[in-house]
Amino acid sequence: MLRLALPLICLALPAAAECRLALALAVDVSRSIDVEDYAIQTEGLARALENPEIRKLIFGPDGDVALSIYYWSGRGYQDLVQPWVTLETEADLDAAVERVRLTLRPEAPLATALGDALSYGGELLYDAPDCERKVLDVAGDGRNNEGITVARTYEREDFTGITVNALAVGEHEADLVEYFATELIRGPGAFVEIAPEQKDYPEAIYRKLLRELQIPVIGALPVENPDRG
Repeated sequence: MLRLALPLICLALPAAAECRLALALAVDVSRSIDVEDYAIQTEGLARALENPEIRKLIFGPDGDVALSIYYWSGRGYQDLVQPWVTLETEADLDAAVERVRLTLRPEAPLATALGDALSYGGELLYDAPDCERKVLDVAGDGRNNEGITVARTYEREDFTGITVNALAVGEHEADLVEYFATELIRGPGAFVEIAPEQKDYPEAIYRKLLRELQIPVIGALPVENPDRG
């Protein structure tokens, strides 16, 4: 009787809610991002999060998505625009979009401390909700030029279980895509999305979010570094 009763008890238990993805968006607001650039990327990110296809993926049947957004620039400068929120309703996502639109560009022209930004993102993801996947999405238009290097950050900190993707805005520095591909991205299926110029940022962040919200398919990526991680 005990053998028969056990499965019945298990079937009677309610299904636990699951989080399939914790996604942290890291946005470059360093001195190379002028007022016009900031407006383009801010509105581009907001509209991407409002896009019906993105919302369909976020609120799909496969589990919840947790979202966090921070802006970064110089050493020690990270602005947590959106603390972790599990996106259970449209209102949750609408509130995150409003936070993006209301956040002002920093007045001080700061450097590009990419290693610090990466370190902050790693710590943020370790404090994320318990999700099946953890992804750090780093957008930037330049190499690290202040503070700890990207390589040193990976040497001293544990990024186990975290995939780091990148969006390279290639208008200001040559070979930025290669730098992000060889130095920054990490983990299974990690990739670099490309915006040749700042005006291309809205479409690039849209494509990037589409890929990150879908189940990752390793092997069909235009720029990737499968050996990292």
